[in-house]
Amino acid sequence: MRKILLSTIALSTIMLADTAVTTAAVEKAENTMFDRIHAKGDLRLRYESIERDDKDNKYRNRYRLRLGLNVDLTDNLTFESGMRSGFANPTSGNQTFEDDQPLSDYFWQSLRFNILGLSYKSDNAKYKIGRQPYMMYRPIKSQLVWDNDISMNGVNYQYKDDSKLVTLGINQPTLEEASIAKDDVNLLIAQYVHKTKVDAGKLNLGAGAYIYDGLKGNSTLFGSRKGNSLDANDEYSNDYHLVEGFAELQLKSVFGKPLKLAAGVAYNFGADDNNFGYDVAAQLGKAKKVGDWQVKYSYTELQEDAVLGAYSDSDNFGGGTAAKGHAIRGKFKAGKNLYLAGNFFFNEIYESKSSSDVDADYERVQLDMIYKF
Repeated sequence: MRKILLSTIALSTIMLADTAVTTAAVEKAENTMFDRIHAKGDLRLRYESIERDDKDNKYRNRYRLRLGLNVDLTDNLTFESGMRSGFANPTSGNQTFEDDQPLSDYFWQSLRFNILGLSYKSDNAKYKIGRQPYMMYRPIKSQLVWDNDISMNGVNYQYKDDSKLVTLGINQPTLEEASIAKDDVNLLIAQYVHKTKVDAGKLNLGAGAYIYDGLKGNSTLFGSRKGNSLDANDEYSNDYHLVEGFAELQLKSVFGKPLKLAAGVAYNFGADDNNFGYDVAAQLGKAKKVGDWQVKYSYTELQEDAVLGAYSDSDNFGGGTAAKGHAIRGKFKAGKNLYLAGNFFFNEIYESKSSSDVDADYERVQLDMIYKF
């Protein structure tokens, strides 16, 4: 089933691209091919330490490489593609340097497509088909429900104007290359964000519903439960029918810096207990120009089955659910294309997820250098 769907998407993409290129040749004859091609990428080098009570500590050097190439087939239709390191991990492009492997082996062998599809724009609406980056709005980039690196595999729609943002989609997580689930899983997404201008800035109020079909009784999607409850057969004990609500206040200037405040909750109607999560966050500053900086603090708690652990934040708590704690993230723009960043996590992992069968302390430090090109 997975191969059939991927083949169908690929064939549709080629057919649509062929038609669109013919049309584009007439509509944009004055433009060269290079005017329609947009390439970008970034390389992140990271030192990371993980210290926890229930497992051995880790100290490692890692990298993440991302490459993107978009082609404007017409004024409204774009073919989008992107590759990321990490051996198709759906929530991370990180690759650890190993002592016994030549450096020359690293930067190409783990690259996989995380973006491959078509995007069509019409006035305030956008339609996407294929494998695309997530489209859901996340207050101050909250990863309560969705990790930064998640891709959607299916058909998605978004409408955006000055007062609202509407996102709808039908997707299939088991189309991810790394998926090992025994049965197909479908995902319906719906989100609404209402935007209001206030004297000091902007207020965003949002709600979403994310319905997974096919998880209960299925094997884990990517080989790890990530804190979620499993039955005696190592299969999901619950369904995941999630709802979220959030509020975000964006202030233009506090102490001369932009300030954002946010709070969000998540609840899983597919589980009877241990099904609630929340986070609160604040961010001061924005690393937009050279010399600018930003710092973000958040406190998050996720019960075991509040969200699907395979798709929530992969850094906090070591990824997934069944934990709570603090996160501090900072970024400084050191050059036109150069950023320095640091992330610090101080968490408590619940007994159900801990390897020692008692609550465990979890501390993680990430020091990054990021170059965009």
